[in-house]
Amino acid sequence: MRVKVLSRNPDDYVRETKLDLQRVPRNYDPVLHPFEVPREYTRALNATKLERVFAKPFLSSLDGHRDGVNCMAKHPKSLSTVLSGACDGEVKIWNLTKRQCVRTLQAHEGFVRGMCARFCGTSFFTIGDDKTVKQWKMESPGYGEEEEPIHTILGKTVYTGIDHHWKEAVFATCGHQVDIWDEQRTSPMCSLTWGFDSISSVKFNPIETYLLGSCASDRNIVLYDMRQSTPLKKVILKMRTNTLCWNPMEAFIFTAANEDYNLYTFDMRYLTSPVMVHMDHVSAVLDVDYSPTGKEFVSASFDKSIRIFPVDKGHSREVYHTKRMQHVITVKWTSDNKYILCGSDEMNIRLWKANASEKLGVLAPREKAAMNYNQKLKEKFQHHPQIRRIARHRHLPKSIFTQVKEQRIMREARRRKEQNRRKHSKPGAVPVVSEKKKHIVAVVK
Repeated sequence: MRVKVLSRNPDDYVRETKLDLQRVPRNYDPVLHPFEVPREYTRALNATKLERVFAKPFLSSLDGHRDGVNCMAKHPKSLSTVLSGACDGEVKIWNLTKRQCVRTLQAHEGFVRGMCARFCGTSFFTIGDDKTVKQWKMESPGYGEEEEPIHTILGKTVYTGIDHHWKEAVFATCGHQVDIWDEQRTSPMCSLTWGFDSISSVKFNPIETYLLGSCASDRNIVLYDMRQSTPLKKVILKMRTNTLCWNPMEAFIFTAANEDYNLYTFDMRYLTSPVMVHMDHVSAVLDVDYSPTGKEFVSASFDKSIRIFPVDKGHSREVYHTKRMQHVITVKWTSDNKYILCGSDEMNIRLWKANASEKLGVLAPREKAAMNYNQKLKEKFQHHPQIRRIARHRHLPKSIFTQVKEQRIMREARRRKEQNRRKHSKPGAVPVVSEKKKHIVAVVK
């Protein structure tokens, strides 16, 4: 019996020197065109260029606030409804299809520190500097009725964050400690604390709904279990975490926005090192929100830009900015995965496309087929130098561009210094610490 074996002679396809021409294997199958790959490459290049030409992500600006926008909340049932709270205590409800404000109410004296909608969408909660938690109806009051909250809870300290349970009539506030409240009671069901510093943000897990995460100003991220009314564990980072957001598709994954310009994606079962460090911002990251698919998240920063990061990548795929936009304080990804909303210092809420070059409106079948074909071509040739350069190029404001360069130089200097120290020390005296573990101080259980 004869057995045919593939045998390849390296002399046939390996170049002797760099200057030799690369041997191109020919496929003599009559079905395949001999120039198919060059043609596809040209098409992929054109598709990548056109994607950058049509990348116009900014849609509109919702203006009407008289002070900086401090917090936002999504309606759980309606895609077109968004709530926003400002630094002068004013709350506005927006209709995104009409792009206008449908209702305004003076909720608090001083800042609106946080807001969240009830899981059924009939009401929403706000907290402010006046030490109160207020529950409001989502519908506008009828003719002749006054704008008054359904319930008002007067607390002992200023509350800095609020979040509602995803399935039950329970909400959590944070300030001096984390308080779990029943909607029908005026005193908390239980109070959770671990440490003595003020807590800036608290978030319920959307899947394992009894889990909470909180960020404190003593650099801690603390995880709590509502069933046991106890803290589970905490991780201490080198700098303060401003807020965190749970992945809506993976129960144990959350991303924390830190003061050291980075975002850290953690697996709560293994907190000794983050799953990924996302490093592109050049100033403190103030807010983060996941897309409904759980594959990407958007971050808002003090450097006057917002960035979109894939969960498994260390660098952002997109950066959005305008000349007028100041420090971005809050950001939200809409529930249909199409749009991003951000609220900033200069009193505006901006609406962006999540995919910068996406065509809005109804697509014809041929358009859809051409778009899918182009997408596959871009994926096939994404690592070719020219296509990669065009796809990665982004225009940045001069301030961010210079800071990025400066930080690159500083990182290189630190790396060189560490290498020199290791070179001139005893073997093993200066251990190699990975980038992921550099920022973690301790994990306490």
